Amino acid sequence: MITLVGLAVHPVKSTAVRHVDQAHVEPWGLHDDRRWMVVDPTGECVTAREHASLLGIQAMTPMTDPGLPVPLRLSAPGAAPLDVEQPHGDPVTVTVHGRSLDAVCAPFVATTWFAATLGIEGLRLVHVHRPRPLNPEYGLPGEATAFADGYPVTLASAASLRRLDDWVTDGVLERGDVARHPMAVDRFRPNLVVDGDLDAFEEDRWRSVRIGDVSFRVVKAVDRCVLTTIDPATLERGHEPIRTLARHRRRDGRTWFAMHLVPQVRGVVRVGDEVTPGR
Repeated sequence: MITLVGLAVHPVKSTAVRHVDQAHVEPWGLHDDRRWMVVDPTGECVTAREHASLLGIQAMTPMTDPGLPVPLRLSAPGAAPLDVEQPHGDPVTVTVHGRSLDAVCAPFVATTWFAATLGIEGLRLVHVHRPRPLNPEYGLPGEATAFADGYPVTLASAASLRRLDDWVTDGVLERGDVARHPMAVDRFRPNLVVDGDLDAFEEDRWRSVRIGDVSFRVVKAVDRCVLTTIDPATLERGHEPIRTLARHRRRDGRTWFAMHLVPQVRGVVRVGDEVTPGR
């Protein structure tokens, strides 16, 4: 049996992971996941790839029914918490790694809060206005996402993470490096983590997956970036896991871990739900 053992949302793109026990599934991803984003003066997304201190910001929203406007609470070490209401007004064009979509700017107080917290002027907090169509190479007509890099939902396997940890440990011993602790799955920022009766990287071959009563289409593997080399607890940068993935999981000039999914129906997923893959 395979079960859902971890469930997470990221209310503001690139801020700290929020672990939850259940989540509503919408066509463009989990409710409350990456619906907010920080952008620079040009409207391009600002992420922890460039500013790791974003990972130290906690973003919380009450888990309410989808469709209801909800306040966002921001907090960070050394900063006073800030509540931000879901904004309304004329949309502006923003970009996620060059791909455009419409958003609404949060009140100016959020801009000053991020400037003070991150020490960066000119940043704006925005809320998604209209989801962005997926890359037509992999997405189907009508499929969309909010501020995720590419696709609405990401699934990771605990079995694959254990295999990766074994590979990293082998490399440490070969190089004579200092010992290290197992790698946290939060480095990969998955929404769904599964475990149970499955082999490492078995998910590469899945074509669909059902979690509880909710079905998902498996789109493609996730190519990993430098963000995974930042420890989300300490914000320290290193070489792993990219160095090890490049040895064992490299193809087409990229490294791969976890899978992109697209929801096929609305529903609710819960930690402990049975997972049924379609191979």
